[in-house]
Amino acid sequence: MAYLFLEDGSIYSGEFFGAMREVVGEVVFNTGMTGYQELLSDPSYHGQIVVMTYPLIGNYGANELDNESDGIQVRGFIVRENISKPCNWKMDVSIDKHLKNADIPAISSVDTRAITRKLREHGTMRGIITNNPDDAAMGKIKAYQVIEPVKKVTCKEKYRIEGSGYKVAVLDYGIKHGILDSLKLRDCDLTVYPSYTSAEEILADNPDGVFLSNGPGDPKDNPEVIEEIKKLIDATPVFGICLGFQLIALAMGADTFKLRYGHRGCNHPVKDIEQNRTYITSQNHGYAVLPESLPDTVKVTHLNWNDQTLEGIALTNRPTYGVQFHPEGRPGPQDTAYLFDRFIDIMKKTQEGDK
Repeated sequence: MAYLFLEDGSIYSGEFFGAMREVVGEVVFNTGMTGYQELLSDPSYHGQIVVMTYPLIGNYGANELDNESDGIQVRGFIVRENISKPCNWKMDVSIDKHLKNADIPAISSVDTRAITRKLREHGTMRGIITNNPDDAAMGKIKAYQVIEPVKKVTCKEKYRIEGSGYKVAVLDYGIKHGILDSLKLRDCDLTVYPSYTSAEEILADNPDGVFLSNGPGDPKDNPEVIEEIKKLIDATPVFGICLGFQLIALAMGADTFKLRYGHRGCNHPVKDIEQNRTYITSQNHGYAVLPESLPDTVKVTHLNWNDQTLEGIALTNRPTYGVQFHPEGRPGPQDTAYLFDRFIDIMKKTQEGDK
């Protein structure tokens, strides 16, 4: 028997699969019907135990091609039903084996609807996957905290992905492979830097633009990074996604806040204000930017059509913009991939303006 034990004392029982061990983390839910392998390997989930709202998980197994990083990033996984006999032409292993190989514990046969309702009503909570939900387990929950998660998921040294197009400096706060692939598809010449790299070192390589990636945690926990972004915005075009978007807003003097239960899934409607068109987007974040905190030099470009939270901004006096959602859409729709094309156009216009 396995249990999910939450910090408010709630206990949900099920069965172990994956690794049979104890683990503590922040418990969140994801509303996607597919894309569980991409989710498991997304560095933005560092420190979290993920509950899937869709009941059937594992029906197409797992493979070596669909990972969004070098390995599984979640601390634990909670599903209603673990499909033990998956079937797909490119699968290598079952989801159970995939989790076992990475030593990640999971629970099946759980009332995931009840957990989701709890988190929606009371907000995300810390919790523990355990076989013994006692006072000692509660002590571990209360003591748990994630410290400097970006530094734990960023690359350790810079590296290059060659291309014949525009030179793009990529700040890795926990970047997904899908984002790099989207930039490579546009033939960008990429240099990927660790999150703590100085603006001076980046600009010394003379990039045509800077990309700020997704990543885990509270954006306010990165004050040194924010100071470097201010320098980059003053010097070159900048495009940010997810955490990168939030860091741009903070660099411009705006404020952020923690959402009650976040936006996680590949079915979130977002309206592009300028196009007057709504897209279905892939999202994974627990924080949002306060619209009323934006300075006059920043305009709103996208809004979440479920709760009206801020999903995109652009600077009116600099070639800089960002979005909260994931236009690379892995998993999820790729309807907003035009935002990568916009980045190319901005770098092109900036270069032409310099001539």
